[in-house]
Amino acid sequence: MSTTQAPGVELTRRPEGRQGEVLTADALAFVADLERRFGLRRRELLQRRRERRARFAAGELLDFLPETREIRDGDWTVAAPPEAYADRRVEITGPVDRKMIINALNSGARGFMADFEDSLSPTWTNVVEGHVNLTDAIEGTIEFTGPDGREYRLGEQTATLLVRPRGWHLQDKHVIVDGRAVTGAFLDFGLYAYRNARRLVAKGSGPYFYLPKMESHLEARLWNDVFTHTEATLGLDRGTIRATVLIETLPAAFEMDEILYELREHAAGLNAGRWDYMFSAIKTFRERPEFVLPDRNDVKMTVPFMRAYTELLVRTCHARGTHAMGGMAALIPSRKDPDANKRATEAVAGDKRREAGDGFDGTWVAHPDVVEVAMAEFDEVLGDRRNQIDRRRDDVQVAASDLLDVAATPGGHTEAGLRNDVNVGIQYISAWLRGNGAAGIYGLMEDAATAEIARSQVWQWLRHGVELDDGTPVTPELVRRREDEELERIRGEIGDDEWFEREGRPRESRELFEQVALSGEEFVEFLTIPAYEHLD
Repeated sequence: MSTTQAPGVELTRRPEGRQGEVLTADALAFVADLERRFGLRRRELLQRRRERRARFAAGELLDFLPETREIRDGDWTVAAPPEAYADRRVEITGPVDRKMIINALNSGARGFMADFEDSLSPTWTNVVEGHVNLTDAIEGTIEFTGPDGREYRLGEQTATLLVRPRGWHLQDKHVIVDGRAVTGAFLDFGLYAYRNARRLVAKGSGPYFYLPKMESHLEARLWNDVFTHTEATLGLDRGTIRATVLIETLPAAFEMDEILYELREHAAGLNAGRWDYMFSAIKTFRERPEFVLPDRNDVKMTVPFMRAYTELLVRTCHARGTHAMGGMAALIPSRKDPDANKRATEAVAGDKRREAGDGFDGTWVAHPDVVEVAMAEFDEVLGDRRNQIDRRRDDVQVAASDLLDVAATPGGHTEAGLRNDVNVGIQYISAWLRGNGAAGIYGLMEDAATAEIARSQVWQWLRHGVELDDGTPVTPELVRRREDEELERIRGEIGDDEWFEREGRPRESRELFEQVALSGEEFVEFLTIPAYEHLD
C-alpha cells in the first residue's frame, strides 16, 4: 500500500514512469472529494436496483412510471447540441491504448468514444496510462511505434473525443479512499475532467462523456449532480460538461424521458446500446420463461422488442431536441478474405441504412475499415444537414407490452448457438484476463457486453430446461462437454500449445465462465466483477 499526499487516499500500487503525471495529489484529492460527496448515494442506488429486482423475481413487470407522467407529457427540451459537435453521424469506439486512440482519431469518424468500460480490461496499467494517452491526444503529441517499427501519429483532421467511464456497479481496488475502494466511475471521470476539462474548452471542444449501464432516472440525477459540482469546482460554465446516455438496460428504456430531464442542461442525447440491452432482457426477468431468447445471433435489431426500443429512443430524443445515436456495428472486415469482407461491409451498410432511415442522427462502429461504409449511409440521408433532430417521429407509439415482447423473437436454440456461446465466452474471458477488453473473435469485435450475452444465455437455457432444436436437453453436463470440445478447437486454431497454456489461461478462463454461466439458481450480476479479482 502506497500513501499519497492526498489525505485519506492510498494506492495499492506505486506509480511508475508517467503514471505519476496522472496520480498527483490534487487530482487524487478531487477524486476523493467525489467519492466522499456522492459515494453513499451510489451505494443506495445500487441497493435500490437489488430491491427492484426482487420485485421482478416476485412477479412484477416493468411499466412507465406513474409518478413521472408529467415529465413524459411535458413540453420541454434539453440544452441545444454543442456547436462544435452538432454533426455526429459516425462515431468509433475502443479502449484507451495509444495505437487505438491514434487510429480512431484518424479514422474519419466524427467522434471517438475512448472507453474505460466494456472494451477495457481495467488493469492498473490500462487505466492509469489510458489517462496519459488521452491527455497526449488532446495536446496533439501522442505517438506510438509498433513492434514492427511502424510509427503512428495524429493527422491534421481528427475526431472529437468522448470518454466513457465505468458503470455505477464497478469499483477500482487500486485506489482506496478512507479505507474503501473508490468508485470506478469517479476515478475515470474525475481524473479525466480534472486533468483535461479546461484544456478541452480552451481548444474549442469540451469534456464530453458517454454514461453506461444506468437503470433509472435517479441514477442520471446523481451524474447530473456530479457534473454540476465539477463545473463549480473547476470554474467551468454551467452546462460545459455534456453526456450521452447509453440506453442499454431494459429498465432504462421505460425512463428515457426522465433520464434526459434529469440531465437536461448536460444532455447530449441517447444511444441504443444494443448488446447490453439484450443481456439486460435476459437478466431482468430471468425467472420468466417468456423472456428466453433464441441464439444470440438470431436477435436482430428488427425483432419486435428491439425495434420498439429503438423507435421509442428516436422519438424521445427528437421530441426533446437532442441526438439519437444508433448501435454498434461489431463486424470486423477481413483483409485476407474478399468474400468475407464483402459480406461484412454489406451487413454494416444494411444496418446503418436502416438506422439513418429510422431517424437516427449517428451511429457506432468498432473498426476503422467500416467508418466509410457507415458514413455513406448517413450521408445519403443527411446530405449537408448536421443531423435530423428536427425529424419528429410522432408516428411512433410504443406501449410497455411492446418493449417486453421478447416472446415474439423468432429463431431457434441450436447446437451451433450453444457452441458459439461457450467458445466466445471462454475466449473473451481469456483475452480480458490478459488485459485485452476488445477481442476480435470469428469476425466480430467482442467486448464485455457481448460476452455477457453469451454466458447469460447459457445460464438462461439451463434455468428453463431448454431443448436444442434437435431435441437435446441443455444440461450442465452438456455444457461442460462442449467446453472440452471448444477449448480443443481453440487450441488447434492457435497452434501453439505452450502459449495456449501459459498466456491463454484456459483453466482459469473456463472456471470463470462456469462461475457465471453454471451458477444454478443464483445469477451473477456482471461477469467482470468476479473476473476483476483475477487482475493485477
